[in-house]
Amino acid sequence: MDIFEEMQVLLPILFVVVLGIILFGAARGAGEWRRNNKEPQRSVPSRIVSKRTQVRFHHHHDDGMSHHHSDTIYYATFEVESGNRLEFKVSGKEYGQLAEGDYGHLNYQGTRYKGFERQPAGGLRRVSRG
Repeated sequence: MDIFEEMQVLLPILFVVVLGIILFGAARGAGEWRRNNKEPQRSVPSRIVSKRTQVRFHHHHDDGMSHHHSDTIYYATFEVESGNRLEFKVSGKEYGQLAEGDYGHLNYQGTRYKGFERQPAGGLRRVSRG
């Protein structure tokens, strides 16, 4: 079997595998979206126990030029009255406004962060998705 015959067999298989991965990811995302929509919106007393970031770097080459790009994902972890901890993705703006140790009400729906109503010394302040 020469290289052209091998390519005629391998390319369709590779195409089906890549298409399957894309469809699986889309179905998984749609399932999570549907589950979140079925969940009630909750507002629970909580405390911010930690914050973290995840930086992803991307490199690609185009016409002999090297391009670099990075994305930062922000997370905040909240501890509710039962002692359970919930981690949510938050925007960069909210990440900067949230402080570890703050108390308030966490607003969420399933895995979706909806905001945090902080109880600072001077009164109630709402940090919400924008």
